[in-house]
Amino acid sequence: MQVAICTIQLYLGGNGSLKEKRSRVKPILVRIRRQFNVSAAEVDQLDVWQSAVIALAAVGNDSGYLHGLMEKAVRWIETNRFDVDLVDYQIEFV
Repeated sequence: MQVAICTIQLYLGGNGSLKEKRSRVKPILVRIRRQFNVSAAEVDQLDVWQSAVIALAAVGNDSGYLHGLMEKAVRWIETNRFDVDLVDYQIEFV
């Protein structure tokens, strides 16, 4: 059994409050959960208005498939969410 964890750092320019931040991050998490069938949550920088760290997790038997799944989720954010900038991401296996 393989567990893949992808940590993604986002920059959310133009936010003036935590409420604005949540209104931009929450739809990303909901869509990623639904489209890629992974667990997703905001895990760091919770009180910072203009940045967010989200994590994705998935369990499976094939590490190649899991790595590709995480890459697809990251690419989806880059290509479909123009209101956030992807700063960095990291994929690791446990």
